[in-house]
Amino acid sequence: MRRSRYLIMAAAVAGLVLWGVSHVQSAAEKKSSDELYRQVELFSDAFTLVEDDYVEEVSPKKLIYGAMKGMLSALDPHSQFLDPDTYNELKVDTEGKFGGIGIEITLKDGLLTVVTPIEDTPAWKAGLKANDRIVKVNNEITRDLSLTEAVKKLRGKAGEAVDITVLRESEQKLLDFHIVRDIIKIKDIKEALILEDGISYIRLVEFRENTPQDIEGVLKKLSNSGMKALILDLRNNPGGLLDVAVRVAEKFLPKDKLIVYTKGRKENQNMQFFSRSRQPYDMPMVVLINEGSASGSEIVAACLQDYKRAVIVGMKSFGKGSVQTIIPLPDGSALKLTTSKYFSPLGREIHGKGVPPDVESAETRVQGPKTGADGKKKEEIFEEMEQAEPDHKGKDGKAFDYKSDGQLISAVDILKAIDIYVTTKNTK
Repeated sequence: MRRSRYLIMAAAVAGLVLWGVSHVQSAAEKKSSDELYRQVELFSDAFTLVEDDYVEEVSPKKLIYGAMKGMLSALDPHSQFLDPDTYNELKVDTEGKFGGIGIEITLKDGLLTVVTPIEDTPAWKAGLKANDRIVKVNNEITRDLSLTEAVKKLRGKAGEAVDITVLRESEQKLLDFHIVRDIIKIKDIKEALILEDGISYIRLVEFRENTPQDIEGVLKKLSNSGMKALILDLRNNPGGLLDVAVRVAEKFLPKDKLIVYTKGRKENQNMQFFSRSRQPYDMPMVVLINEGSASGSEIVAACLQDYKRAVIVGMKSFGKGSVQTIIPLPDGSALKLTTSKYFSPLGREIHGKGVPPDVESAETRVQGPKTGADGKKKEEIFEEMEQAEPDHKGKDGKAFDYKSDGQLISAVDILKAIDIYVTTKNTK
């Protein structure tokens, strides 16, 4: 009797889907609709069997939530089903202040991967690096964890510790870290100053709501201090808000230039973003990127590279160029669904490919302090498992020692060479 009831339910669900197209179906559409009906019936059969025969009684809500989690996780690493509690946590995240260790994470090749450690956070100070594979959290293997579940385990009250084991493929080692959580406060701009000979430097660590106003303020101050050239440091910048990345890029472009466009399956998912600045900052530029630069950072770098507006220096970026849309559901849960991908002005796809530098420069610099990594192998790597940034302050904790940063020195040399070339050309 119960099986019949769920078969009726399946028929009703499939019938609603089929009803709207039944009058104008082509042969291909009818075949697709018939396949959908069969698959819904298969789901109904499985649902009924689990509810009837599983060793313990399980609520329909738990089964449906589990099915939706599985459905979204089968699509790509960034699509997720968010139960009401998780959805509420996501809303809190936008406040930019939370208890945790200070890393941006993603799923890459099916493995929980560090995009970047956030500067001056516990993870940064412990020595976690971009592309570290997190294989254990508190001695629990992360193989089957979703991004949402991983974030829950990594976050917690300030002062509480979490133990993490990572695989660092570049060293072919498993490393253990004992990290004490703290309140993570994100400051968009970490450094803004003139280095030498009118060459200015801005380190932008994330694209948040106030970033356009903040960067405009420091650009004006640097201009008043004699800025002749600019180094925009986007290393280990995991991105942030799309419209903010657009508003940062437009500060260096003439009006009505295409900055980025998105493309999805539906017409309303295809968007174009153009510059609006009437008085852009027009000076020689270098943009620094590395494998911890992702999303919004890649939009800015790819755009300025396409227009030959800046020289891109460093290492190839992370390659996170997809757009996720949050779709609320009636019971307070939501879908986080990948709906489109980013493309540069010249049509280059960012997702999975990254932005290649014009001048490749490896990170050769003094590493930040490391604790908790003993390098001892604790277990066999599960199925094909798959930087600390420089401490920009001197020993006295105050001075900005840019000459210890190999990539930054390369950027300074490039801008000096451009200045020499322009000066020589104008004197002929």
